[in-house]
Amino acid sequence: MWLSNATLVGPDRVYSGALRIADGRIEEITEDPVEGVAVDCQGMLLTPGLIDMHGDMIEQELEPRPRVHFPTEVALNALDLRLAAAGVTTAYAAVSFTAGASQGQRRSFDHTSDVIRALGAAKDRLRIDHRVHARFDITFEDALSVVEALIEDGAVDLISLMDHTPGQGQYRDLERFAAQLAYSRGIDHEEAEQLVADKIVDRTRPAEVIATTLQEIAALCARSGVPMASHDDDTAEKVALMAGLGVRISEFPVSDEAAAACRDHGLVTAMGAPNALRGLSYSGNLSAREAHAAGYLDILAADYHPAALLPALLILAETDPNGLPGALAMATDTPARALGLSDRGRLEPGLRADLAIFDPASSGRCVAAWSAGRMVHFDGTLQMPLPL
Repeated sequence: MWLSNATLVGPDRVYSGALRIADGRIEEITEDPVEGVAVDCQGMLLTPGLIDMHGDMIEQELEPRPRVHFPTEVALNALDLRLAAAGVTTAYAAVSFTAGASQGQRRSFDHTSDVIRALGAAKDRLRIDHRVHARFDITFEDALSVVEALIEDGAVDLISLMDHTPGQGQYRDLERFAAQLAYSRGIDHEEAEQLVADKIVDRTRPAEVIATTLQEIAALCARSGVPMASHDDDTAEKVALMAGLGVRISEFPVSDEAAAACRDHGLVTAMGAPNALRGLSYSGNLSAREAHAAGYLDILAADYHPAALLPALLILAETDPNGLPGALAMATDTPARALGLSDRGRLEPGLRADLAIFDPASSGRCVAAWSAGRMVHFDGTLQMPLPL
């Protein structure tokens, strides 16, 4: 099947041409007109399918309102549709284990494990390529055995090391964090301050316990070949520690100091598309646009809103030294390389036909997408002669 009259976004240039899909792969690319095509792209952008290394949306779909739980299969189907409609063809579902979560609750051992296994079992019938990003809380050492079992079963594709103890990382500013809690939970400021203090006590661990936990999870990932990312790095010292453990990706660094240290240690830096789209972090931390301007930004992730990806990339393209190809690589080629996905991420013959067509005239709306050559999204905009 040919896709013609397209504006192709290659690794280093944007050009008019056509692309042919065969047997789930990109078979041929030409800059010459192709007659009798199956799909007329109307001059819209033809890009590799987007790769999202961190998406929190599965928890939104499982529990769309507090204590309102949906069946896992319903949630997975909704997530699948949502991602495909944003042009995402490879997605890492970020799931967490939380200390204190009771059996069956979101982020409990059993519930999160069940979600991970359900996602694996559903892979063949879902539209896009879904993978698992397990968020490992380094203050929750009891989760290590559960994560180890999941990794040994081949159920985990990426591990991130996080610490959400107030006073560092994302929640460095205790007053701001207390204000956020008061607003989100509808409590007064004194109650919020006490809640912050309780969280600090609950999460504080002896330094030697944290060090042992980090060494064990790093050794496990090294043995299993599972890539590791750090999360919410806030200081150069923390970045150095993570690099020493074998971490190669820093997601959501919260300060200029940490982002600069990532460059010094050769870590790839990822930030959220909503941050880049809005121009600021909702938690008051490092702006993705500022990080991009400073040369610190390598990967853009959906975070919690996949539809923000392409619009954010279009904004970053306006100031990227390599224009649209440079910006688009942050959600295609760069995450593919960082995550060891050598079969996707570029418009190149022989690679997976993970593709998306975006309309730049409507803020980068995705009008069609293919995963391994199979159409997974179509909004009716393009003329598509049948049979395809």
